[in-house]
Amino acid sequence: MSMEAFERLHGALQYHIVNSMGWTGLRSTQADAVVPILEGKHCLILAPTAGGKTEAAAIPVLSRMATEEWPGPSVLYVCPIKALLNNLESRLSRYAGFVGRTVQVWHGDIGQGAKARAKRSAPDILLTTPESLEGMLISTKVNRAAWFGNVRVVIVDELHAFAGDDRGWHLRAVIKRIEAYARQPIQRVGLSATVGNPDELLDWFAGSGERQIVGSSSVSTDADVTIDHVGSMANAATVISRLHRGAKRLVFCDSRSKVEELAVSLRAMNTRTFVSHSSLSASERKLAETAFAEEQDCVIVATSTLELGIDVGDLDYVIQIDSPSTVSSFLQRMGRTGRRSGSRRSCLFLTTSDEAFLLACAITTLWREKYVEHIKPPPLPWHMVAQQMMALVLERPGLPEHEVVGVAQRQFPELDAKTVATVFEFMVMKGILVVSSGLASMGFDGEKLFGRGHFLDLLSAFASPMVLAARYGATELGYVDPMAVQQQRDGPTVLLLGGRSWKVTSVDWAKRTVSVEPTDDRGKSRWLGTSRWLGFEVCQAMRRVLLLEGDAELGLSKRGTHQLDEVRDLITAPERQGSLLLEHLPSGRLRWWTFAGGAVNSSLALRLDDIGNTRVDDLWVETSRGISVPTLMKRPAEFSAVAAYAESMTERSELKFTACLSADLVAAVIACRSLDEANLERFATT
Repeated sequence: MSMEAFERLHGALQYHIVNSMGWTGLRSTQADAVVPILEGKHCLILAPTAGGKTEAAAIPVLSRMATEEWPGPSVLYVCPIKALLNNLESRLSRYAGFVGRTVQVWHGDIGQGAKARAKRSAPDILLTTPESLEGMLISTKVNRAAWFGNVRVVIVDELHAFAGDDRGWHLRAVIKRIEAYARQPIQRVGLSATVGNPDELLDWFAGSGERQIVGSSSVSTDADVTIDHVGSMANAATVISRLHRGAKRLVFCDSRSKVEELAVSLRAMNTRTFVSHSSLSASERKLAETAFAEEQDCVIVATSTLELGIDVGDLDYVIQIDSPSTVSSFLQRMGRTGRRSGSRRSCLFLTTSDEAFLLACAITTLWREKYVEHIKPPPLPWHMVAQQMMALVLERPGLPEHEVVGVAQRQFPELDAKTVATVFEFMVMKGILVVSSGLASMGFDGEKLFGRGHFLDLLSAFASPMVLAARYGATELGYVDPMAVQQQRDGPTVLLLGGRSWKVTSVDWAKRTVSVEPTDDRGKSRWLGTSRWLGFEVCQAMRRVLLLEGDAELGLSKRGTHQLDEVRDLITAPERQGSLLLEHLPSGRLRWWTFAGGAVNSSLALRLDDIGNTRVDDLWVETSRGISVPTLMKRPAEFSAVAAYAESMTERSELKFTACLSADLVAAVIACRSLDEANLERFATT
């Protein structure tokens, strides 16, 4: 350990690190974080899962808190999911207790009694989510000057998970509004898994001020990775039930339906199985996580909810059904293993389709090449500008209109300032906001659109599909898609939830609840999911796997080796035209195998005059026209074609608050987010 860094810490922390925690020293990332955090620099701390990032941030921040005698609440610790906050509470409370300080969790599942106690006796560290912070800012019951006036540091856990979608814009904008109450500049500390562009991520997060990257963004390829092809979910269940008996296995699936299907099959094979996904109630998820942490011979089947740093104890094996779509997700999932001394990180892929097998090969190829994705916040967050303007006038009713616009311009400096003003004007014209004597407030239409439950709908960056709460007696089991409870003609509806079958006894549409009881009948699981395009780099790696000879670096099982031969046979017919493959379909249509990703292929398709007859996939563009793709790539897309495409995508988009934006602005956001002109340019030059 760097003794210099250790000796800079407050004496009480030095004592407890050695005597209470029994550490012989700080890990290198933890030691490297001490000086920049003590000096007040904005930091991005990079380390793999279980790399000690929480301690790297918390220990020097607590040292400052004790040395400089900060009054509370002085630290906001923000996480992307509530389960992670609950998981961190006891650990952070212990560390804070070393210097006589307190920690409080504050999110939607916390009762009013606990929140009232926190208001009476403010904690030093508040563990929370961006949505809960927004709720505090717009609540008339929270004394914002008292709560946020002493804030000195914001720690954001899993920063990469925020920054990759609109919650990142929301979080950053909320921190900016909290800064208006703080009597000191707020230091920002982000904790992240490995990313390909750490400097850009820190610049985006920190804004202005001195900053420093702590830790390494290099990718370790020291792990045991195997790709096996099993062909179906039933076969996957059989393999898992027989494999690693007596050990603790975490199985990832990329949909809730697959989680439920696999859990039922494993239980039918007498394998002790737990389930975790976002549609289970908090108490159901907690049961699974606690039991899994304490048991040895069992399986937990999860979606990406367990990809983040929730502690489920020492894991023996991670098994991936099919494949995640990014190297970053793969690294986080595999990083749950290999924590015991003497053990190695490991991951077994069990793929069920040709596409999933090829994707698994591509993801591991990129990992072996030490590639990891760049995190790019989604471009043109105009809908989040609108959300922040509405939240601001709820927080500070009667704010002069020029201040509402000015705050939004400072929150989103990347965006054109004149267009920010135009968004405000459009919302006033629509009656979402009103201006009287130069002062802005929420309009009648704004209340009608977003006023439900004291503007609860306004707190979240995403549009939530309607779900029904499933209840067995007084126990809330979780949430189901309304489509799943439509009456069956051939008998009662049976659902899968939590890896068990439940018979629907009644549905109360007004209260959005469905009553269920246990049944031995086999249920069905249904959720409306969205399939996202794969990235350019991943699709290019799929191309390399298919067109290169050999499989030495892929780590294939015997079945995997056979499957690679079969998949390669699928692509032998197309003729080559430069770097592109062209397939003549029996229908007379042409399929250009681009391996460029859906967003690039959509950009390419817009250059055809035949847009209605063009189909795109992640790997190909199919058209009835005999025009060469290399020629198309050099042709700019017509504005009218882009506008028509954006309009066709509007219905399917997940954008929230689009009612606050002009049609042109909505189209610009959707086009910019679903097309990929930058990689099309790269592709054109290969």
